Amino acid sequence: MPNADRSISTVLHDIVGNVQDIIRSEVRLAKTEVTEELGKLGHASILLGVGALLLTFSALFLLLAIVYALSVVLPAWAAALIVGGGVGAIAALCCGLGLKKFKAVRAAPKTTASVKENVEWAKQLTR
Repeated sequence: MPNADRSISTVLHDIVGNVQDIIRSEVRLAKTEVTEELGKLGHASILLGVGALLLTFSALFLLLAIVYALSVVLPAWAAALIVGGGVGAIAALCCGLGLKKFKAVRAAPKTTASVKENVEWAKQLTR
């Protein structure tokens, strides 16, 4: 065995170095996970914004046509009220889907638990 004559201080020094390497690796992994989650958050924000903008533009023209069509059968105020209620329901649906995407983003990386485990393991070694 070539390592049989190593001193305790050398072994402890190697253990501390290995623990430091593990913790550095976990921190790098955590940074990567946070970056990925922020990318997902940005993507969800863009989708929500584009969806809201497109809904607004298309709704302006379609709603006017619907109000005119309903005003043939109903008073103009009733036609506008019905169309406004429908638009409100669609807007609520879009906002709900956007919020669902925001909630799907994890705030804390998965590696947080493994970093805590590594710290506890290192504490056990030094006792």
